[in-house]
Amino acid sequence: MNKEFNLALIGLGQIGNYLLNELNKNKNDILLKTGKKINIVAISAKNIKKKRKYKINKKIFYKNPLEIFKKKKLDLLIECIGMSDGVSKKVVETALKNKIHVVTPNKALISKHGDYLAKLAEKNKVNLEFEASVGGGIPIIRTIKEGLATNKINKVFGILNGTCNYILSEMEGTKENFRTVLKKAQTLGYAEPGNPKLDLNGYDALAKVRILSSLAFNKKISQKKCLMEGIENIEIKDIEIADQLNLKIKLLGITELINNQVFERVHPCLIKKDNYIANVNGVMNAIILNGKPVGESVLQGEGAGPGPTSSALMSDILSILRGNIKFPFGIPDSKRKSVNIYNIKNYSNSLYLRFEVKDKPGVLSSLTSLLAKKNISVERLIQIPDPKMKTASIVIVTHKSREIDAQKCLKSFLKNKNILKIPTLIRLF
Repeated sequence: MNKEFNLALIGLGQIGNYLLNELNKNKNDILLKTGKKINIVAISAKNIKKKRKYKINKKIFYKNPLEIFKKKKLDLLIECIGMSDGVSKKVVETALKNKIHVVTPNKALISKHGDYLAKLAEKNKVNLEFEASVGGGIPIIRTIKEGLATNKINKVFGILNGTCNYILSEMEGTKENFRTVLKKAQTLGYAEPGNPKLDLNGYDALAKVRILSSLAFNKKISQKKCLMEGIENIEIKDIEIADQLNLKIKLLGITELINNQVFERVHPCLIKKDNYIANVNGVMNAIILNGKPVGESVLQGEGAGPGPTSSALMSDILSILRGNIKFPFGIPDSKRKSVNIYNIKNYSNSLYLRFEVKDKPGVLSSLTSLLAKKNISVERLIQIPDPKMKTASIVIVTHKSREIDAQKCLKSFLKNKNILKIPTLIRLF
């Protein structure tokens, strides 16, 4: 067996550059643990002149990563560009077709093209590993694929986005508004400085949910539209009212099997303060799995950043160096079934509804009567008047209601001229 392994690293942003340094620093440790000597024979990024935390060897630098396949014999390619298509997809696809193992932290790529790329890897008897795509340094993918391999998993949920969790935790702790805390998160490097939209609107968490669904339930990756809401509309007022109700607000990613149908969703949730996941704060991630016979398993750790992500990438690299050829999604592609999607019209849940209204007689009764017409019953009601502005905040917590009735109700409320802005809806967990 070949004792040397030639590696190429594509993408030298925060994660790629940090990983490159870790690979160079730990060559002896890698040799000790795997019996393989690694040679980093090629690196690629858009800009060779960009200022980086760790130095790069310009002699092995390629501006066009596809040139590497023509000039170097590779055993393993590490893709750290991060796009769902374009050059990210092209380099991974080319590597797998050329019988080169691939490691990537790219959740956007895997959630969109994972089925196709996994089939390609299987056909060419190489690995496609993506531990770092979900949960940063938390070994959630290996746990599902190996540690819980014979368990029947029926639900996976948790905090899957460190940026959102930091913002909500910080708003709660400092009483500062969303915009102020977002700027702080950007300064600290927890949120993208340019456009953090994909973190904030739930897209990032949903990509991770889709990967977890596929692994946990032995299904193909779903591409269907599903319930996805972010945290942009959460105000400090909601966090303070939640506190009065003995609840906390968290953005959760949830996937579960209901009558063999997959129900995937990402949205803010109101969670009881004594619930474990309500007390996971800052940039931490936490993922909970329910399965048989294991019961409930909890994994928690840092979900983002170059350190935790590199830790997961190294785990994948060492697994390949040890010669573990595995199915990318744990079972042969031919055994992975198409997804039956749960119909959200059947979903029922208790709701938190906050209305900003003109403070005048008859407004409250108009709200409750419309809710009653749509079969939504009130469990709790809080009214907070602002005499100076002649407005009021009305918070209604409902009994279990159908999602479809709630959405119809919200549309009807938009016609009510006494409601000053679009109502805030948060689902209870």
